[in-house]
Amino acid sequence: MSLERAVRAKIAAKRDPVLEKEAQGWIETILGRKLEEPFEDAIRDGQVLCELMNKLKPGAVPKINSSGGQFKMMENINNFQKAMKEYGVSDVDVFQTVDLWEKNKDFASVINCLFALGRETYRHPEWTGPKLGPKPSDESKRDFTEEQLKAGQTIIGLQAGQNKGATQAGQNMGAGRKIIIGK
Repeated sequence: MSLERAVRAKIAAKRDPVLEKEAQGWIETILGRKLEEPFEDAIRDGQVLCELMNKLKPGAVPKINSSGGQFKMMENINNFQKAMKEYGVSDVDVFQTVDLWEKNKDFASVINCLFALGRETYRHPEWTGPKLGPKPSDESKRDFTEEQLKAGQTIIGLQAGQNKGATQAGQNMGAGRKIIIGK
């Protein structure tokens, strides 16, 4: 029983209310309406997430289920995840369906996924609305001449080894060793 409590405490510690509010504000701005509280319950059935994806990329989720039980609502979440991957979000950043659907699961991974989606909007010039999270870095390709590459091969880096000044000379750890012969 204590292991289960420890796992729940560890998962709860990963949650950041500031990031959750920021993600909620981003979604509310895009959709143009306030979401019900708590935020976790507002997006739990996947309808809001599908609407968000359709705002970012019209037609990304063709059918949003509004009724039909648990499996239809979980299908919304799966459709949202599929649309995010097609939009460009990495598989590593996408949360598991149960993280959102089941209470007290890993909601922090859902928030991280929303931030990954927000970062991906920077790479889509057709999206002019608000963005979430820091802008991803651009490629910084370098072109070196053959002469520069050869000059770099002659330099020995500091990691190759250098021990100037690092000796044990003069170190004295306590009393000297006394060797008594003949006893």
